[in-house]
Amino acid sequence: MSKQLQTPTDVVRCAWSGNRANAFDTDGNKRTSEITVGARQKAADGGYLLGRFQMKNGKFQWRRWDGEVTQNTQDSSTVEVPTDHEEVLQFIHNSYGLKPTMLMMSELKWKYLVRSGVRGKNIMMTGPAGCGKTMAAKSLVNSLDRPDYYFNLGATQDPRSTLIGNTHFDSKKGTYFSESHFVKAIQTPNAVILLDELSRAHPDAWNILMTVLDYGQRYLRLDEASGSETIKVADGVTFVATANIGNEYTSTRVMDKALMDRFTIVEMDVLSESDESSLLTMMFPSVDSAVLSNVAKIATLTRTESNSETARITSGISTRTTVELAGLLFDGFSLEESAEVSIYPQYDSTGGVDSERTFVKQIVQKFCDDGSSDDLFNEDEMAEATEDTNY
Repeated sequence: MSKQLQTPTDVVRCAWSGNRANAFDTDGNKRTSEITVGARQKAADGGYLLGRFQMKNGKFQWRRWDGEVTQNTQDSSTVEVPTDHEEVLQFIHNSYGLKPTMLMMSELKWKYLVRSGVRGKNIMMTGPAGCGKTMAAKSLVNSLDRPDYYFNLGATQDPRSTLIGNTHFDSKKGTYFSESHFVKAIQTPNAVILLDELSRAHPDAWNILMTVLDYGQRYLRLDEASGSETIKVADGVTFVATANIGNEYTSTRVMDKALMDRFTIVEMDVLSESDESSLLTMMFPSVDSAVLSNVAKIATLTRTESNSETARITSGISTRTTVELAGLLFDGFSLEESAEVSIYPQYDSTGGVDSERTFVKQIVQKFCDDGSSDDLFNEDEMAEATEDTNY
C-alpha cells in the first residue's frame, strides 16, 4: 500500500449484477456512478475493496484498498423489488425524479414505462430512428436497479448461437453443449433484458423468442442440447425491446403480429422545437444558444415537411443528428459546415434543384444567412435551374 494513500474516507465493495459491476459502501448505499467502469469491474473480478483517498493535490481518487472493514457491504446480487401494492404505487408515481435530465420524455410515458418494468411486462420501445429509444430503455434499467443484460439482435448473424448456444467438439470431452449468455440472463430473477433492434433481427430469433415472451409459457427450449432441456424464465424478468417500425426503415422486417402482441408498446415522442433546443443547450452550454435554437428549427421544419401530404423529403432530421451537429458546433465548425457533413449526406441529390438534398439545403441556408438573404441556391444550382427553364 502506497504511503500517500493512508486511510480511505469511504470504502466500497464491487460485485456483478447482470453484466454491470455495482459498488456499495459500508452502509449499503449505491456508489456505482462515482467510480469508473474499469475500476469496478476489476474490483468485482479480483474480490478486493475500493477506497476513496484524498491525494496530495486535494482531489479524491478510488484505489484498491486491502485494509479491513468492520461493517458488512450490501450484496448487489440481492435485488430489492417492491411487492406491497402501496409501495409499488409510491415508487411509480415518485419515479419521475429518477428520469435522467437528458432523456426528453413526458412524465406520463416515463411513469408508464416504469410501471411496466415494475410489473414485469414485456416492453417495446417504438419511434423514429435517433429519438432516444435505447437511452430510455437503459434509463429504465438504471432506475429499477436490477441485474441487466444487453443483446443487440440487429447485429446478430447467428440467432441460435446468441439465444440458445452452440454444440462443440473436444478431443478429450467429446461433443458437448455450451449455453449462451442469454440462457443465463433469463434465469436471473428480476433481471431486465434489453433486446435492441428487434425489428432488424432474423426471423429465427423471433421464433425462438415466442415462447420466452409468452406470459402463458415463459420458457426456452435448448434444442441444441441432448434431451432438449427446457429452461424456465425466472420470476420478475422484464424484457425491453427497441424497434423501428415503418416503410422508411429499409433494413427492418415486418414484425410478426403474434410477436408484437407479446409486448406493451411505449411510443417515444418526436421532440418539439423547444424541447430539442433545451436538450442541445443542456448538452452544449458553451455553444451559442441562438445557433442551437436554429438547429432545432431546422430539425422541426424537416420533420413537419416529411409528414405533410405534399412532402418533398421522405424523412426528418433525427435528434441523434442534431446532437451530432451541435457537437460539431462545439468543436468549432460553422452551422453551414456542420450541415454539409452531417445532414446533407442523408438526402438524395438526384434531380438537381428538385432533389431532397437541395430542398434541405434551402432550409439550412436560410438559417445560415439569418434570414437576411432570399438567395437560397448557390451559383451552380441557379445556373442549372436557368438552363432547365430554357428548354
